[in-house]
Amino acid sequence: MDNANYVKMPGKFDRLMGQLDGLPDVVKTKPSTVRVIQPLGVGGASLYVVQTVRQAEVGDTIFLETVDDTGSLRIVLPAQVADLIARQRDALTTQSRSKAGKRRAAEMKERGELPGFMRKGKRG
Repeated sequence: MDNANYVKMPGKFDRLMGQLDGLPDVVKTKPSTVRVIQPLGVGGASLYVVQTVRQAEVGDTIFLETVDDTGSLRIVLPAQVADLIARQRDALTTQSRSKAGKRRAAEMKERGELPGFMRKGKRG
């Protein structure tokens, strides 16, 4: 094959971004960039660029680009994966709040404080 005439086909990242760009039922965030530096520089610094695209009746697609000392990587997370991440985050929030509430209730009990529903006098 003659390299002068070779045209590289766009990858999944570019194809999906191109397919979603400009559609009337699509809204998207601006790309956001964050640099993560590991403590004491061990593990180096990594750069992440994240953009979320929402298509009506489909959901959110997340475009992730990362650059570190080993190179760069571009990943597309489809709507099903974005939904799974959101559900897992919500589940962890629920678990954290439950643990914090139980811990506060135990601390109040140790101090001899009554729960809110037992503080008010009975209405008659």
